[in-house]
Amino acid sequence: MTKRHLLDGIRVLDFSQHVAGPACSRMMAEMGAEIIKLELAPLGEQIRNVGFKVNGRSVYFIQQNRGKKSLCLDVKSEAGREILYELVKRVDVVLENFAPGAIARLGLPWSKVRELNPDCIMCSISTFGQEGPLAGLPGYDFIGQAYAGITSMIGDRDNGPYIPIAALGDTTTGAHALAAINAALFHRATGGGGQYLDISLLDCYFHSHEMNVGAISASGGAIDPYLPGRYHQVVAPLGVYKSKDGYLILIAILGRWKDFCQAMGRPELIDDPRFVDDAARVSHHAELKQLIEDWLQAQDSDQDTIRLLARYHVPVAPILSIRQAMHHPHLRQRGTVRTITDRGAGSFDVPGMPLRFSAFANDLDLQAPYLGEHNAEILGDLLGVTPERLAQLTAEEVLVAEPLPD
Repeated sequence: MTKRHLLDGIRVLDFSQHVAGPACSRMMAEMGAEIIKLELAPLGEQIRNVGFKVNGRSVYFIQQNRGKKSLCLDVKSEAGREILYELVKRVDVVLENFAPGAIARLGLPWSKVRELNPDCIMCSISTFGQEGPLAGLPGYDFIGQAYAGITSMIGDRDNGPYIPIAALGDTTTGAHALAAINAALFHRATGGGGQYLDISLLDCYFHSHEMNVGAISASGGAIDPYLPGRYHQVVAPLGVYKSKDGYLILIAILGRWKDFCQAMGRPELIDDPRFVDDAARVSHHAELKQLIEDWLQAQDSDQDTIRLLARYHVPVAPILSIRQAMHHPHLRQRGTVRTITDRGAGSFDVPGMPLRFSAFANDLDLQAPYLGEHNAEILGDLLGVTPERLAQLTAEEVLVAEPLPD
């Protein structure tokens, strides 16, 4: 039988909400996995009611939950708990991102999952991890970012730290969780059985540090970077420079410095003692900044500057707004920005699938579910629940569903 995509045949029971967990299961859905989104009755996933809506449909929810099947279940009821346990026996992965201990209070700790299905992989995503002094604290992306020392490197000394308005930690953690799950599936496929995965935002954020952790440690604390502002503290020029039309990101470090000097028509700067290497350029960055910005602002336009520097292979980029990025021809051609059509909200743009595979189409035709849309399909097909029993469970509010559009 021809596979629809890479993870065709893998079934996931997904309790996750918001971004980190749903980002993981969304990519699994894009790779062909069957995602049973278990939404807690009666209201379901919290972000169904968050952000901009079209015809009552949250665009935020749609982006994070395309390709998933919704089962809205009261897992605290006896009948709901029985259904939950039967589902665990029939899935490959259980994914959750509640606070540590919450999934156990719902009756599904790892010990129970393993008892029900020894080959199952369970992945818990949280801000701080399942154990440690911070584990019990409430947290979100920016909380993990702050504890990881990342926020201390965003901003400037005059104005203090900033936050990026992007779910960097959530999506990065989702990707780390995906890597762990896929590795665990491979381990199981080679005879290793199921296992438990503990993935935290804090771990993933700290994993993102470039050179600072090693530099601080190896220097015995002599190096202590903090709030670098627009410029890198170790190599130069690397940063945001005032240009003719606004600002440009410019990176002319290491061997690119010679290319940049040639592009500027200033070959004499190559051997200038103030700028002879990255350390010297950092030490004399005030002079270097003025020199660079004078040159940038003397050009006819930023586009002319970008074209010129491209000829010399000097990395440079305009600082695009989100709207500008959404309409950039490169992002459109690659599907980095993708137009989708939702049954209720119509057509709009979302971030595309970042993982590409030569053997499969990159963009499956996926829909985000309505609340409880797949109650009958999931319970009927997987568990053999009769229509009469489904009707009874719905009447008892063990199962909840919203009306589907005409």
